[in-house]
Amino acid sequence: MQLIFYALNNYTMNQNREEREELYSKAVRAGKRTYFFDVKATKGGEQYLTITESKRRFVEEDGKFVYEKHKMFLFKEDFDKFSNAFDMAKAFINGEEIVDADDMTDMPNIDFDDLD
Repeated sequence: MQLIFYALNNYTMNQNREEREELYSKAVRAGKRTYFFDVKATKGGEQYLTITESKRRFVEEDGKFVYEKHKMFLFKEDFDKFSNAFDMAKAFINGEEIVDADDMTDMPNIDFDDLD
């Protein structure tokens, strides 16, 4: 009886934790794949993005379908770098000119001592 109470109590605590952590969710269906964009929070209250790719696949040995999942965690401090790299890759695929916002090679060489 004590074991059942512990299991139920542990399940309730985990369920509450999961409900608290998931703040936003959006599913994007793309052919045989589904992408999930989930905003969650750490114990310290910091928000982050989890991107999950889920793909249904048939396993012939078992005769069953399984879902392969791949996850990526993206933290707030990396959003701009990720977004820039994503935009560059998308532009490349679309045959557009690639503009790297992080590329500082086109910046003029300024000697800041001359500005005083």
